[in-house]
Amino acid sequence: MEVPQKTEEEEGCIGKKDMIREIYERAVAYVPPSKEKRYWKRYIYLWINYALYEEIDTKDVERTRDIYRQLNLTGARQILGNAIGKAPKDKIFNKYIEMELQLANIDRCRKIYERYLEWSPENCYAWRSYAEFEMSLSEKDRARAIFELAISQPALDMPELLWKMYIDFEISEKKLERTQALYERLLDRTEHYKVWVSFAKFEASADEQKGEEEVATETKKDCIRRARAIFERAKTYYKDSAHKEERATLLEDWVNMEAGFGNLGDVSVAQSLLPKKLKKRKAIIREEDGSTEYQEYTDYLFPDESQTMVLHLCVLNLNKLIVITLFFISL
Repeated sequence: MEVPQKTEEEEGCIGKKDMIREIYERAVAYVPPSKEKRYWKRYIYLWINYALYEEIDTKDVERTRDIYRQLNLTGARQILGNAIGKAPKDKIFNKYIEMELQLANIDRCRKIYERYLEWSPENCYAWRSYAEFEMSLSEKDRARAIFELAISQPALDMPELLWKMYIDFEISEKKLERTQALYERLLDRTEHYKVWVSFAKFEASADEQKGEEEVATETKKDCIRRARAIFERAKTYYKDSAHKEERATLLEDWVNMEAGFGNLGDVSVAQSLLPKKLKKRKAIIREEDGSTEYQEYTDYLFPDESQTMVLHLCVLNLNKLIVITLFFISL
C-alpha cells in the first residue's frame, strides 16, 4: 500500500509548528531567578500562552494537557491569586479561569468566578461568561440561578445583554411560561418599544417553540391573539407617551408582523393606527452670536390626535358662534 506523500504546504506548516514549539520550550526553560511577582506573572502567562497555542492553533489536546501538567500549579495559583487580591483585572481572572478549566477543576473555576463577581458585580460580560460556563456543563439550574443573581444587581453596565441571554436560554429550554414571566419582569423595568416587539414576536411564534411540526390553525390563531394583545398594551402605553418616533416604529413592526401571518393576519388592524409624517422646522439660537437657524425634523400625527384636534376646533367654533349670537341678541 502506497503511503500518501505530504505536500510542500503541509511540510511547511509542520516545520513552522515545530519552530514555534521550540521557541516556547526554550523560553519556559528560563525560570525566573527572582521571587518578584512581576517576573513570575510574565513566566506563567508564557506557559498559558503556550498551552493556548497548542489548544487553539494546533488543536493538539494531549500536548495542551502536558503543558499544564508541567506548569508549576502551586506557584501559578499563588501568583494569580496574589494578583487578584492586590491588583485585580479582567484579564487576570480570565487567564486564571482558563488555566483551571483546562485542568478540569470545575469547583476552582466557580470559586474564581465568584471572586471575579465580588470584585466587579456590574460586569455583564463576567456574569454572561459564568452562566455560559454552567450551561456548557449542562448545569441548567445553576445557570438559571446565576442569571437571577445577575439581573437582581442594583447596577449593571449592559443589562440588556443579560436579559436577552436569559430570555434566549429559557426559550431554548422551551420554558414558555418562564419566558413570558421574564418579559413581564423586564417590562416592569423598561418599556422600550424593542422589548414590546420582542415579546409580541415571541408570543406569535410560541407554538414553534413547542417543537410541533404541524400546528393546528386554532393554536396558531391563539398565538396571534396573544401577540396582538401585547401590541395593544404597548399602544396604550405609548398613547400617553412623548416618544412619538418609538410609537410609530412599534406600529410599523405590528403591520409587518400581521403581513407575516399570511391569511391569518389582518394588516388593517395596525395600519389604521399609523401616523402621518409631517416635515417641520424648529428655530435654534446659536450660542456664539445669538443668530437663529432652522432645523428640519419629522413629527408624527396619529389618528387619535387628529380626532382630538378636530373636536377641539369644533368646540372653538361653537364658542365663537355662541359669542356672536349673544352679541346680536343684546342689540
